Amino acid sequence: MIVGMGTIVNVSTVVVGALLGIALGNKIPGRTKDTVTAVLGMFTMVLGGFSVVAMNSAPLTEAVGSFAMIVVLASLLVGALLGSWLRIEDRLEQAAAWLRGRFTETGDAARFVDGFVTSTLLFCVGPLAILGSISDGLGRGAEQLYVKAILDGFAAMAFASTLGWGVLASAAAVGLIQGALTLLGYFAGDVLSAAQIDALTAAGGVILIGLGLRLLNLKQIPVGDLLPALVLAPALVPLAALAL
Repeated sequence: MIVGMGTIVNVSTVVVGALLGIALGNKIPGRTKDTVTAVLGMFTMVLGGFSVVAMNSAPLTEAVGSFAMIVVLASLLVGALLGSWLRIEDRLEQAAAWLRGRFTETGDAARFVDGFVTSTLLFCVGPLAILGSISDGLGRGAEQLYVKAILDGFAAMAFASTLGWGVLASAAAVGLIQGALTLLGYFAGDVLSAAQIDALTAAGGVILIGLGLRLLNLKQIPVGDLLPALVLAPALVPLAALAL
């Protein structure tokens, strides 16, 4: 397993999808896009389920005993409260709107910039990009990024069919941002214990399930507000261990 392969594959699918979109124009049916998104939503929930299993791992159970589930639940609840108070989801949306307005121009330049900014925000600002990159860096596998790569490939195709070459340029941003997150996960593996990594993985799995529900249009959960749980889950493990 090569650390960083998930981001390499992700960048490749964005490039291929953008080139196909530029070549095909507006010929991709909306029904096809919706079906692919639904399939990816279901598979994202499956990945989330596999990650949640880490809640019962041997290292986490040995560290906190029967408090494993409480650690994950507490991290998500407190994370949701903190994320809602900080309005992380709203701020991400506001940042997207600000960037679009900041780079507003006219003519082909505006089309290029809009394609670049819109695609970069879609591909890089989201739980799957963060969770997948960190998991890849931790050596837990790049399956989450592979799913994201497929989703991004189809999204790049759809965007490039109308926004053109700016979507292709966003592949560089994907490589830079996700590469940095992968490095963060790689170095975090030398700092966090196996139990803390399992707690982070389990909390991330619940967030992935929420993201899957959003992709399926079943429930628009503000998963951005849950991101603080990724920091809280490992932090709560030593605290729970003290309670034993």
